[in-house]
Amino acid sequence: MYTVARWIYLMALIVWVGEVVFFSFVVAPSLFGVFSKVDAGRAVGAILPTYYRLGYGCGAVLLVTGAILTATATARTWWSVSTGLAAVMLAATLYAGVVIQPRAAELRPQLHAPNAPAAVQEEFDRLHHVAVQLNGAVLLAGIAVSLIAAAALRP
Repeated sequence: MYTVARWIYLMALIVWVGEVVFFSFVVAPSLFGVFSKVDAGRAVGAILPTYYRLGYGCGAVLLVTGAILTATATARTWWSVSTGLAAVMLAATLYAGVVIQPRAAELRPQLHAPNAPAAVQEEFDRLHHVAVQLNGAVLLAGIAVSLIAAAALRP
């Protein structure tokens, strides 16, 4: 059971951190480098719901398997800290996906409308800034979780 839980935990972590890295450093910059700002924004907006759902799934798997590892491993402290960080990652992802992303999606069509109030751009920019910060926090926490997991796995 321990070996299976550990493998599932690591796979969820790999998928999640890989998703964040690929989207942040390959997909989004590529879209904005090739397409107009409007079209790239629409493409990113279409990707984000799936992006966040994958994060929710990976986060849930990390919490469940982390609880199993905390209860069954000899390195309980490592696994409990790692699982706590995974909970923070999941909370950040949930906030970004459930609160920020829907509001930003609601504002996006108004951004390029003629006579759009400056407040629309300001709110969108603020939401985008918070989403980027949360995404960065998830990435940094994911790296920390990987380091902790490596320490917990040493012989």
